[in-house]
Amino acid sequence: MLPFAERSIREAVESRGRAGAAETWLRSLSQRIMMSGGMAVDTAAVESWKAQYDSSSKILKRSMDGLEEAGIQVKDLEVGLVDFPSLYRGAEVCICWRMDEGDIRYWHGMTEGFGGRKEIDEDFIRNHRGETLT
Repeated sequence: MLPFAERSIREAVESRGRAGAAETWLRSLSQRIMMSGGMAVDTAAVESWKAQYDSSSKILKRSMDGLEEAGIQVKDLEVGLVDFPSLYRGAEVCICWRMDEGDIRYWHGMTEGFGGRKEIDEDFIRNHRGETLT
C-alpha cells in the first residue's frame, strides 16, 4: 500500500468515527433538552464534544481531499475500502484494497465491485498499466 494512501485512509476512518460519536452525543443532548422543556447543561462538556466534532470533521475532509487528489476512490469508509483506477489489457479496472488487508492483492472490473474481486496474479502484473503496482 502507498504510505500516504494508507495513512490518509486510516486517518479518515478514525476521524469519521470520532465525528460520529460527537454528533451522536450532541444530538442526544439536544433531544433530552427538547423533551424536558429545557435543562441545565454542562457547557464545558458541550464545548469539548463540539470541538471534537469540528476537529474530526476537518481532518476527515482533509484526508478525503488528499485521497481524491491522488485518484483514490473511497468505496466504504466504515471498513476503509478503496479502489485505484487502472488499466488491465486495455480495459479500465480497479485495484482494490481494504484497510484490514496487509498488501494490495485484489482487482476487479468497473462493474463487478467488491464481490467480483480477483487475486492479482502474474498475468495481471504483466498486463497491467498504471503506477499503483510499480
